[in-house]
Amino acid sequence: MLVTGLKLVLRLYIQPAKAMGDILDQGSLFFASILALAVGFALGGFFYSFYEPLLVIAAVYSPGLMLIGNGIGQAGGGVQSSFRRDYAPLVTCAATAWSAANIPLIAIAWFAPELLVVASAAAYIWFAFLMFFAVRTVFGTGNGAAIAIVGLSWIPLVVAYFLRGPLQMIIGWVASPFLLLYVFFFLRSDIGNAFSDLGSGLRRGQSFRRNLEAAAINPHDAEAQYQLGLIYQQRRQYTEAIKRFETAIAIDPAEADALFQLGRIAREQGRLNDALGYFQKVVNINEHHHQSEILRELGALYITARQYSDALHELLKYEQKHPYDVEGLYHHGQALEGLGKPREAREIYARAVEAASLAPAYIRRAAGKWGRLARARMKYDHDA
Repeated sequence: MLVTGLKLVLRLYIQPAKAMGDILDQGSLFFASILALAVGFALGGFFYSFYEPLLVIAAVYSPGLMLIGNGIGQAGGGVQSSFRRDYAPLVTCAATAWSAANIPLIAIAWFAPELLVVASAAAYIWFAFLMFFAVRTVFGTGNGAAIAIVGLSWIPLVVAYFLRGPLQMIIGWVASPFLLLYVFFFLRSDIGNAFSDLGSGLRRGQSFRRNLEAAAINPHDAEAQYQLGLIYQQRRQYTEAIKRFETAIAIDPAEADALFQLGRIAREQGRLNDALGYFQKVVNINEHHHQSEILRELGALYITARQYSDALHELLKYEQKHPYDVEGLYHHGQALEGLGKPREAREIYARAVEAASLAPAYIRRAAGKWGRLARARMKYDHDA
């Protein structure tokens, strides 16, 4: 654990994006916590009590990031499910990132204290930079959403600063020997279960990944390769995701799921010809793939390529099957705008906004994103 943990910390200085994925696969919440306490202890005489950084990360900063992510629709699922799934991975990444950002301050504090203020500012900028990769990896967000979430992360920190006095009083009370003895003898089972549940997200993810890696040893198991590709794709580690999807296709050329995801990655990276080739292969295998979502993806691709007539053709076919799909309606409006039909586009955007407001709970967050974009286009067209 020690050697692996230290390697992960060093990797944050060289390959921060890959390091965050490796922390999810190999990291330990226990090691990350002990390391943060050790770094806090080394710096505690200069700034704060040694346990405060870890306490803020675990009790304020990470929950705040998750609430912000849920608030803007980027942390998938509801608040309760996202806390079970993402809390332990996020705390592990955040504690490791904080330690990596502050380790250089230890030497500066001892040997060049006059530089400490400037170095501390640089350390927190570096921490924010590392948290961009952590948020993108844990939540699976795009770059813009990750920047927004990290950019708003000062809010819970400001709240914690103003509540520092009451929190320290509560911590002192909680640390009372009599209360600790009571907790140990009477509540240890319940509290142990609660902490175990909070940490289960990281353990489940690592166990699932190990099982997939074991299954991927089988040269004929395309599904295992595909599932590993999805993990890397969700983390925005596209090079490894493409490798896994291509391996799945090499095993089974009719693996439409892998072709579909390769097309989505290619479209996001701006490789439009490659994306079109992958999507056409999916259509040739099964036009109804992913409940005909391939038609919507083709429409979005044609919009990016400014082939608005082709986009409208695909989106109308998709809309016949899914008349209330908010993303499909939004792209439909884009195609009409591209064809110089602003009035018709505004009507479709209005339908998208209405569909988003009526979406069932399990897709409301995803639908809300496209509904907000449609509302913004309506306002833009009105102002124009």
